[in-house]
Amino acid sequence: MNNPTAPQRPHSLFIFVRGIEKLVVCIGKTVAWLNLLLIGVILVQVSMRYIFNYNSVALEELQWHLYGVGIMMGLSYALTTNSHVRLDLFHARFSRTTKAWIDMVGLLILVLPWCYVVISHGMDFVAAAWRVSERSNSPGGLCCYWIIKSVLPISFGLFFLAALARIARAVLYLTGSIERNQQHGA
Repeated sequence: MNNPTAPQRPHSLFIFVRGIEKLVVCIGKTVAWLNLLLIGVILVQVSMRYIFNYNSVALEELQWHLYGVGIMMGLSYALTTNSHVRLDLFHARFSRTTKAWIDMVGLLILVLPWCYVVISHGMDFVAAAWRVSERSNSPGGLCCYWIIKSVLPISFGLFFLAALARIARAVLYLTGSIERNQQHGA
């Protein structure tokens, strides 16, 4: 017989969702430290330009790459922590059930297909960069463009996982398998 006072074992899908969310948050917090490096590179670049009248193409490109990695990897973090931009004017007025349906349908129809397109085409893009050891066309620019290009499918793969976790969380909420206060996770 079931004991109503005994703690319930979490649903296995919920355990999977929490695992993905923890991974995404851990990667997001780790990658966020690149912003400190970005600030340092910007300070060095500006100092060199205005104090020594010297401009480094490599440092300028490094700024773009660090910024790009932060943005690309931050997509999944923002989705997982529910800190992304949305039309809160409307979203805030909806019930939790309506929000769960909107999240689930929006992610299924818009985000997952877009992730698939970016990952599938991004892999060709990255493979070509690796094959030719792509580097900057600018004199004094960075080598190893394949590193930054590799971030594209990796970040969208992580975004895909974050979207799947969000969909699973919505399904668990709509089926009553998780509490209302656990709907938005991380």
